[in-house]
Amino acid sequence: MKIQRVNSLDYPSLEPKLSYIGLDSWMNFINDVYGHPVHRFAVLEGDRPLGALSLLEVKHPVFGHYLATAPFGNYGGFTFEDQAVRDLLLNEARRLAEEIKAEYVSLRFDDIASPLAEGWVEHPVYSTYLIDLAATPDDLLKRFSSDHRNHVRKSMKKGFSIRFGHLDLLDDAYDALALSMHELGSPYHSKTYLRKMAEYLGNTLEFAVTYDAKGKITGGGVFIYQGKTIFNLHANVLRYARSAYAGEYLYWMVIERAMQKGCTTFDLGRSLIGSGNDVFKSKWAPEKKPLAYWFWLAPEQELPSLNQKNPKFQFAIAAWKLMPAFIIRPLGPYIIRGLV
Repeated sequence: MKIQRVNSLDYPSLEPKLSYIGLDSWMNFINDVYGHPVHRFAVLEGDRPLGALSLLEVKHPVFGHYLATAPFGNYGGFTFEDQAVRDLLLNEARRLAEEIKAEYVSLRFDDIASPLAEGWVEHPVYSTYLIDLAATPDDLLKRFSSDHRNHVRKSMKKGFSIRFGHLDLLDDAYDALALSMHELGSPYHSKTYLRKMAEYLGNTLEFAVTYDAKGKITGGGVFIYQGKTIFNLHANVLRYARSAYAGEYLYWMVIERAMQKGCTTFDLGRSLIGSGNDVFKSKWAPEKKPLAYWFWLAPEQELPSLNQKNPKFQFAIAAWKLMPAFIIRPLGPYIIRGLV
């Protein structure tokens, strides 16, 4: 058994465990858009892969110099067959961080059963939400509370429509996401980011955009297919449409489409525990799965908190909401490139 640095993680047996966000296609896409270096490691026994780690190296004047798995995503990029393999990969991550003088290493993965390794700190603040799609739409509806069932049904009577597509839907998908993120007080990527994502991921990616009865955009999302699972990368609705249950409409239409495509799991994506998104996603009767977020910290470094619960971000969020689009759209990618 040996660990080595590799140029590619093209190991079919590891792909489901790495998740789409740990695969070469995703990491190469991020490198192309933002120029962040990618560091890949594999543990091999002969030609058989036992584990892998894919790290992005970020250098940003505001958010520092660090290594992270699953850039701009939920979890993935770190998998191991057993604890011995895990520790080889962890030691290599720490060695690399010391070599490049990184402030910390952030590992985001879904194996919460793995005992915490020595020298690492756990910071469990996110969950993901898995809906079992191995049923008919009617059977799935029966799992919801009566209130949630009513909201889904009401959303179908509001005159909403939905489009699914790829690069043909790029402009509307970008407008939906950029507008909704602005309303939330968060920077967003450029349209080039979404275009490159679609090009690198090919037909595994699908955009969805919803509209009201007058054809005005109400929301949208980016969804990734891997095996029998559909992943929600981004899904937001605009503020004016929330009271008409535009969010329920978007999710339900995506669920029906995923069922038609033969998917058995809908991963709703990560949300901060206790957040509004946590409450909304919990309405869909999912398996709520805490995510393992581990950190190695260089001497005298503090645990990073790059999320909206950090009180330091509250003023920035409020100010961002008030800034005009012509300022925040070009400025957003410069900021968010450091928030992987």
